[in-house]
Amino acid sequence: MTQGVPSSFQWLPTGEAALEAMLNAIHAARESVRLETYIYADDPVGQQFRSALVQAQQRGVRVQVLVDAFGSIYLGENFWTPLTNWGGQFRRFNPLALNRWSYRNHRKLLVCDNAVAFIGGCNISHEYAGDGVTRGWRDLGLRITGPLAEELGDSFDAFFARADFRHKRLQRLRKPANTTAAGHNWKLLLRCPGRHHAEFKRALAQDLAGAQSVRIISAYFLPTWRLRMELRRIARWGGQVQLILAAKSDVPLARLASRHLYRSFLRAGVEIYEYQPQVLHAKMIIIDDIVYAGSANLDTRSLQINYELLVRIADATLAAEARELFAGDLAHCRRVERRAWRKSRTFWNKLKEEVAYYFLARLDLYVARRQLKMLR
Repeated sequence: MTQGVPSSFQWLPTGEAALEAMLNAIHAARESVRLETYIYADDPVGQQFRSALVQAQQRGVRVQVLVDAFGSIYLGENFWTPLTNWGGQFRRFNPLALNRWSYRNHRKLLVCDNAVAFIGGCNISHEYAGDGVTRGWRDLGLRITGPLAEELGDSFDAFFARADFRHKRLQRLRKPANTTAAGHNWKLLLRCPGRHHAEFKRALAQDLAGAQSVRIISAYFLPTWRLRMELRRIARWGGQVQLILAAKSDVPLARLASRHLYRSFLRAGVEIYEYQPQVLHAKMIIIDDIVYAGSANLDTRSLQINYELLVRIADATLAAEARELFAGDLAHCRRVERRAWRKSRTFWNKLKEEVAYYFLARLDLYVARRQLKMLR
């Protein structure tokens, strides 16, 4: 790692901007390209990225691609032949098996030349190629340069090496060497399955403990009991908590499960807004002058099951820019008012939301923990 050089950060305010910046970085790469994603689709965007990656390999760049076996289940076996024929490498993370299907790699990461990296919510698919208002899902990304980009490259290497999930039982779910790494104003948090891999939850709870202002954008929102308590406490004690959640979702069950929590949040004074124009897929947390960005939602899977990648950044300027992005999204939201919400609740509404909550917050976690015990 380069000593004494600070990392720098730049928001990519839409999915379209993030994908364009990533493609430009691949075209400019001269030594290495590492791409990791949950979903890679065989569509115009996926084909455009494949073409850029093949061209990079042809000019002598080392290209490695890692996708999740479940998230990219529809990606054909021969899709990457043009890359591998030129010497590029492609792997699927955790090939599907009955006893370990729960544990998915939900990370999204691109690292070029160990110098520039991109994180956020965007998968490689046409749904993300838009402004999130008139077209395409609402998402955003973060461009990173400096020492953190090197750490992210090391993180990719660790996951690429263990992609097949075939290790000794006690090694399968062991932390990568750099599960946490820190710099001048940032901390890298890599969430892994297992009881001892809760750095993200701990860091978030610690920041919330002294917070006065909290703004969260989360595509899927199902936080742990402790995090729910912290958010409600801040609102009750006079702080401001604003949530932007999905009015339109690619996972309707997740939206129903989130709504199961609305009543207790509204009663505590938490402000809830639902994003209206398009499917919401963005993830961002702003706690005073601290920002969290990366692949994780505030839901059961991201907090307790999946492999995730988060960066915690303590930077007043970056946080101010994040608040501007949040305000822009807020203009496209409808606020959920406590009285109107209470009056709109029917028995059928409540039943669907309770069943969805049970399935995603309880049953999914139970199955995952059972599989974890089988792997040990």
